[in-house]
Amino acid sequence: MLSQKTRYALRALVELARVEGSQLTSGELALRADAPRKFLEAILLELSRHRLVVSRRGKFGGYTLAKPPTEIAFAEVIRVIEGPLALAPCVSRTAFRKCEDCTDLATCTLREALLRARDATASVLEGYSLADAAAGSGGEVFRPSV
Repeated sequence: MLSQKTRYALRALVELARVEGSQLTSGELALRADAPRKFLEAILLELSRHRLVVSRRGKFGGYTLAKPPTEIAFAEVIRVIEGPLALAPCVSRTAFRKCEDCTDLATCTLREALLRARDATASVLEGYSLADAAAGSGGEVFRPSV
């Protein structure tokens, strides 16, 4: 599950993708992303440190994307905010380490399924950009079955 922090980050970045080439203030982004302004400002600072956004201070300040929205994948944003995409450290491509309770990686009965899940998740999120989200319609709506 994505944290609320990651949801706010993605929403704000999608809003910047929608106004590509223009800048938005933190206040405008907070309104558009339906996020608390102070919390979003901290998130934007983190995104700036990772060179996903560029900030300009002052009266005419605001935020813009650091690169074209087609070049910023959801996976990159999620990794900046959340960390690795993998469900377990032993299948992470970016932060691999053996699980604490694992006796043998080669015979672990969980790794194959977790590796497949990680690869499928990474494939989708690395192939979906801010530009895709900005142009999209929101996707399928699931209704609870009765």
